[in-house]
Amino acid sequence: MPDLLDTYIENRERIQPSDTNNYGSAHGGIVTKWMDEIGALSAMRFAGETCVTASIDQMNFERPIPVGETAVIRSYVYKAGRTSVRVRLEAFREEPRTGERKKTTESYFVYVAIDADGNPQEVPELTTTTERGKMLEQKGLEGEDESTQN
Repeated sequence: MPDLLDTYIENRERIQPSDTNNYGSAHGGIVTKWMDEIGALSAMRFAGETCVTASIDQMNFERPIPVGETAVIRSYVYKAGRTSVRVRLEAFREEPRTGERKKTTESYFVYVAIDADGNPQEVPELTTTTERGKMLEQKGLEGEDESTQN
């Protein structure tokens, strides 16, 4: 059974002018794309199968990521169903010279594991064996509860 920390991925993207909107900050669609790609990697690492996006809870864009800064995308599986995988995603703006970070975006994505013919596949049970894993799992569950109440 995969452990939650086995699914933890953190990726960086430098914000280039081609990634920006008219205001010189990362286009929301680009950030969503990066989050979806990294979330799918966490889901596939957990499921051991190809995973496709089934749904995205609301996207909360708290602040922009200016051109020249770095987008840090953090992703991990915090819950699993029979064929579905729930992934918590956060994006941060990071100043490349100092490493200072501020959260910019948060969401919860659901992926479904599929076989080569596109049929849903069962996923394993999620385990959490460390304090850090249990803390991340709890944050995911609490955030999911809050996002469904809005």
